[in-house]
Amino acid sequence: GAQADQGFELQQPQKKVSVAVGETLTLTCIASRGSLAGPVKWLKGWGSGNQTVYEQTGSFPRVTRASDGSDTDFTIRIRDVQPEDAGTYYCVKFRKSGVGDEVFRRGNGTELSIHETTLVPSMVAAAVVLCFLLLLGLFVALYMHRRKRRGEAESQCLAGPAAMGSFPPIPLRCCAGTPSTPRFVPITSSFCTPRRQSSKEDNYIHYADLQPLPAAPPHVRSPGAACSEYASVRVAAK
Repeated sequence: GAQADQGFELQQPQKKVSVAVGETLTLTCIASRGSLAGPVKWLKGWGSGNQTVYEQTGSFPRVTRASDGSDTDFTIRIRDVQPEDAGTYYCVKFRKSGVGDEVFRRGNGTELSIHETTLVPSMVAAAVVLCFLLLLGLFVALYMHRRKRRGEAESQCLAGPAAMGSFPPIPLRCCAGTPSTPRFVPITSSFCTPRRQSSKEDNYIHYADLQPLPAAPPHVRSPGAACSEYASVRVAAK
């Protein structure tokens, strides 16, 4: 037993480690082979306020051994690390005595610090792609909205003249007489208008209603008629 005690070594090589919240922490502890009786435990802190993190006979849901069943490798893994897990961890070898287990060897301790989760490159790339898609969707929505507004405006412009009693332009041939004897205008492939003459009746014209009628005889045409791009119809008010 004395020879086993003298030849026993306990190595805890990690001095400081840092992990992000939610990650898995690995704490390494390697013991030399020997027949020294007594358990190996992991403790957080040292002294009267220490806390048992892992031992073979306890239940520790977040802690597992890296090499379960090994009598030399006592490395453990702590999953889902939280900020309150920060502290110094010790790998401790106990030996049996008449009053129970007593400390025989302990490691140098591993200081654990916790930091917030950092954005990895893949997460940054995903965020950039998402922002691009959002901007593209916004652009398309604005474009479709402007097209819809433009279409509504054009529909209102086309519906306005129809609501006021107007009709689409029709190529006409004028067969009008004097201002005092208004004529109807038939549909044809071209149109003409008489040269405008001043008359007192101009002040009494309210509106003109164009109705397609049979063509008038050629002799009814006014001698002063001339071809034009526009037709003007004048009727006396009732």
